[in-house]
Amino acid sequence: MTDETAQPHFSSARAPSSHEAQQIVMPFTSGLTGHTSLHETATRAEVARRIARIKGCPVSEELPQSEWKMRPYLIPCETLVGMEWVASLGLHGADDLFGGVVPHAFIASKAITHPLFSATSERPEGWRFDFHQRVREAVLPGYTAFCRSDVIQAVLALLALGPVRVKPVTETGGHGQVVVKNVEELNACLSKLTDQALRRHGLVLEHNLSAVDTLSVGQVRVASIVASYYGRQHLTENNEGAVSYGGSDLTVVRGDFDALLRVLAPGAERTAVEQALTYDKAVRVCFPAFFASRINYDVAQGTNAAGQWCSGVLEQSWRMGGATAAEIAALEAFHENPSLTLVHSKCVEIFGPLVPLPYGAVTYFRGDDPDVGLLTKYALVESR
Repeated sequence: MTDETAQPHFSSARAPSSHEAQQIVMPFTSGLTGHTSLHETATRAEVARRIARIKGCPVSEELPQSEWKMRPYLIPCETLVGMEWVASLGLHGADDLFGGVVPHAFIASKAITHPLFSATSERPEGWRFDFHQRVREAVLPGYTAFCRSDVIQAVLALLALGPVRVKPVTETGGHGQVVVKNVEELNACLSKLTDQALRRHGLVLEHNLSAVDTLSVGQVRVASIVASYYGRQHLTENNEGAVSYGGSDLTVVRGDFDALLRVLAPGAERTAVEQALTYDKAVRVCFPAFFASRINYDVAQGTNAAGQWCSGVLEQSWRMGGATAAEIAALEAFHENPSLTLVHSKCVEIFGPLVPLPYGAVTYFRGDDPDVGLLTKYALVESR
C-alpha cells in the first residue's frame, strides 16, 4: 500500500461535479464470493483510495448498506448481477461504480462468447441468439453447452477442425482447461463435471490454438476521464511452482476505442482492438440493460490446426481485474496532465522473497498472503 490513509479527503487538482460530491468511494464484497484474498482486498482498497482522489470524493472502508450516509461509488470484487438488486444499492449507471452490471449471470462469464450447438439446445434465461451472429467474426470457432448431449455433439463437430479446448466457465486464468483430441479424452474430462454444475454454468468448447499470444483490450471511465488501451499479459511462477498471472504492459490513450484505433497501424494489435470493439458493441445492442465503467477483453492470437493464423476474443471482464493497477496509473497521469494523450503503464506481480521496487512504483501489496504466500504487486507509468 502507500503512505496515504483511508480517511476521507478531496483532491485539490479538480473540483468534483455535483453528482460526485454526493458520492463516497468504497470497496464492495457484500453478497459476493470471489476475489477476497488478503492481497486482492488490499488492492481493492488502494484502488478505492486512488479513484477517490481522481474524482475528488471521500473514500471509506467497506460499510454495511445500512450505514451508507452518501451515494455510493462502489469497487465490487465481481461483476454485479441483477438490475433490481443493483438499483437498490443506488447504482444507476457507469458513474456509480468501477466495474459493470448485467441482468443475467451468464452474460458476465465466458459462456456468452460462443453460440449453442442448435436452436433447441438447453440455455439459460435471457440467452440471445443474435449476439453470436454479431460476434461471429470476432471470436474463435466454438460452442457453449449446458448439457452433456450438447457437449458431445459440439465437440464432435469441432474435432473436424482439430483439437478442442474444454473451458470450465467458473475458472479463471486458464485453470481447469483441458485440450481433447478424441471422444475418449472428452469423456474423461466430463466425468469430473456434475450435471447440476453444467446446467447452471455451462461449458465452453473452443478450437485450440498453438503459439498463442494473449492481448488485453480495455477501457476505463472515472470522473470525466475516458482511457482506452491494448496490452499484453505476462506469466510468472507462483509460490507453488505453477504458472500464474505476472502483470500487464499497457499502451493507453485518452479517449474511446476510436481514439485507440487512430494510433494503431494495420496488424495484430489493431485486429485485436477491432474484434474487442465488435464484441463490446454486440453486448450493448443485445443486452441494453448492461452498463460498465471498466471493460476488458482478452484476445487470443495464434495458429490453428490447419496452420492458419487466427485471432478472437476469448472472454470479457467487467470488474476490477489484474490490469487495473496499470489502468489506474494511466488515469492518474491523464488526471494530473490534461494535455497528455498517451502513456505506457504497467503492473507487476512477483511471487517469492520481497524485492526492491523501481523508482516511481506504487505498491498495491507487499507481504505474506495466507492463500498465495509472499507476493509483491506494484504499478507505474513507464513513459508518457
